[in-house]
Amino acid sequence: METTDTACVLLLNLSAAALGGIDLLSFTTTPRFKGIKNLPPGYHFIFTSSTSSISVRHGAWFHVKSTKANEPAPLFIKKWNSSTEALEAETSPAELLRWRANLGSIWREGLSPYRQSAVQDSEVAEEKNDWDLLTSEISESLLSGITGPTIDHWTLTSASSAKVDEEKIPGLTQTATEILEEKELTFFPIDLKRTWRPGATGRERTEAVLDHTWALNDLIESYCRDKVALEILGEMQFCFLMVLSLNNYSCLEQWKRILNLLLTCKAAIVQHRSLYVKLLSTLRLQLQHCNDVEGGLFDLSDESGSLLKTLLHKFKLGLAELPKESTESVTEELFELENYLRGEYGWQLDSDFVRKGMMEMEDGEKIELQVSGYEEEDESGEYAPVVVDLSPEDVAAFAGATPFRKITIHDKERKEVENSDDESDASDEVQGYEVGFDDDAEVEDMDMRY
Repeated sequence: METTDTACVLLLNLSAAALGGIDLLSFTTTPRFKGIKNLPPGYHFIFTSSTSSISVRHGAWFHVKSTKANEPAPLFIKKWNSSTEALEAETSPAELLRWRANLGSIWREGLSPYRQSAVQDSEVAEEKNDWDLLTSEISESLLSGITGPTIDHWTLTSASSAKVDEEKIPGLTQTATEILEEKELTFFPIDLKRTWRPGATGRERTEAVLDHTWALNDLIESYCRDKVALEILGEMQFCFLMVLSLNNYSCLEQWKRILNLLLTCKAAIVQHRSLYVKLLSTLRLQLQHCNDVEGGLFDLSDESGSLLKTLLHKFKLGLAELPKESTESVTEELFELENYLRGEYGWQLDSDFVRKGMMEMEDGEKIELQVSGYEEEDESGEYAPVVVDLSPEDVAAFAGATPFRKITIHDKERKEVENSDDESDASDEVQGYEVGFDDDAEVEDMDMRY
């Protein structure tokens, strides 16, 4: 009988041929399967569903801590409840003791080794290293903040959702809604429609719309524990892995919101340089694992990648405007990401390529398409937009205009338009407001006065 001196997780009462998975590995269970052994220290995620076909998946995070020589190996037990079709934690002390005492009887044939599917030791090391990098900023406090505080398990399902996303989930039934009320995900509140401080006006508000640094710093100050910016990256890692393993819609939306915030900041790149270096390296690794899902998690070669392409394009433009000595490490990491996207999907983040492209029709004809949405982003150099403050004198002098004043239809300036088809209308004493133009203004432009 083998020794049972390594960490393991038991998955009990699973049906035959059910879908199971741990970390970056998925598998179909057998009648003998009882769990996974030889778990390395760190954070792990297990998931399962009642069948191997498309269905709601249930999963749980757990943390394997390093143990001393005289301490028992960590044991985690989850069981499938067929009546509720849910993965539940075993909480009975008597059952926990019984299963620990009987581990030896199932250790050899009932428990599969961690990373058994890897053919060579080098593959095992590579997959474990990738998982460690993909979970580098995940912590107990982060998991408890998102899914709710528990002792050693943090659970969620494919249908778990943040409140902001509940109404957007396609095909959500009343039963699923009731479940959501019990398991609500609590994400960082990211509102890209309001990225300026309360009370901001004029130039400050305009700059906050163009550069979301204030919104990022406010999020860090208000919601990150100990004001650690890397916790935002940890939530991004959590969301991506839940999309990869559970197909969780709400996590996908939050992953996009986080990217949308981080990649539309400019001053923050210098303020939080280490965050952006890790962001770009993490994003590159995440995109490399998109194909772990059959058919690919995202079709980055098609229009599905347009959001990410647009964000990276804007980020690259903003990065180029910052001092090179302050952003060298970020630039190097962006270069690595760009090389991967170019080699894998043919992406080019340069302005001309992003804006235009050739499309081949079914009959073989090729046409050039242009995306006008990039045009305003490509204004640079002498054509770059500039935010300025206008005084009343500036407004008056703009385009030769005079300040607003109240007139009646009988004023001298209006005599030019009295020869209209309906003269009775011209005699009505209707009052209005106009912008005073030069005296030689054309008749066709008079409508602009209203």
